[in-house]
Amino acid sequence: MSESEITWPDGVRAAAAFTFDVDAESCALAHDPAMTERMSVMSHQSYGPRVAVPRILDILDDHRVPATFFVPGYTAELYPDTVRAIAERGHEIAHHGYLHENVLGLSEAEELAVLDRGLAVLRDVAGVGPTGYRAPWWEMNWQTPRLLADRGFRYDSSLLDGDRPYRFATGSGSGSGDLIEIPVDWALDDWEQYAFFTGWTGSGVIESPTKVLEMWHHEALAHHRWGGCFVLTNHPFLSGRPGRAAALDELIGRVAALDGMWVSTLAEIAEQAWATCTATFTHTRPAVPAPTSPAAT
Repeated sequence: MSESEITWPDGVRAAAAFTFDVDAESCALAHDPAMTERMSVMSHQSYGPRVAVPRILDILDDHRVPATFFVPGYTAELYPDTVRAIAERGHEIAHHGYLHENVLGLSEAEELAVLDRGLAVLRDVAGVGPTGYRAPWWEMNWQTPRLLADRGFRYDSSLLDGDRPYRFATGSGSGSGDLIEIPVDWALDDWEQYAFFTGWTGSGVIESPTKVLEMWHHEALAHHRWGGCFVLTNHPFLSGRPGRAAALDELIGRVAALDGMWVSTLAEIAEQAWATCTATFTHTRPAVPAPTSPAAT
């Protein structure tokens, strides 16, 4: 284990976090503002905050499991009561952009404007100052970590280069200059299993919840075996549908029952990493090699 990686508390073998990206209409509109003309697409997305989030909150209550909800500012503006209910039920609310913007290629000023707008809405609607960030589409610029540190964020959960949380350098001049990274994995994202809407997204293959439950449970068992951090990413408008929610309910029960498995919010896991990571990892941006000439070949 690297010194930059987390050490679990006494009696803990591995950790798990159930996270929910409450994108609602924002991700469709960020993809194409003209989606607002498609009533069916908008209804598909609004199912998340209107129907699925209350169901998911009840499931979490039944298992007494805290979760992390990544909320775009636009979602909080459209569904303030839903977002306040998440906070009132004791769950973490974290930052997920304003309109689920893909920040790739944005200037620092443009990216800071997105961060600040999302922060302001979450503060005004739910009274929270989020410490965690997840980039929409898990896409970050190399400048993004530094901007997060400058705004006082404690952790990010957007990168895919580990099985355990770790401390990494951001190059920030804010003081600490570091963030905790809690890595994610496309295999643990419900978008790849369930997302489909004609003319917008998905392959048209919507997987069986039974197959998804088996796959995710297998991943949880492997993280438990090797002392990792199982981070599941769900979207309420997908995994909150009845059959899928039933599978998620079953999965939460199985994971929580594993001996020595700490099920918590990403914020709490990040604080454990802050307390125990004794070294800082530095990401290296690779240089693009010059193309090989035919003569050299």
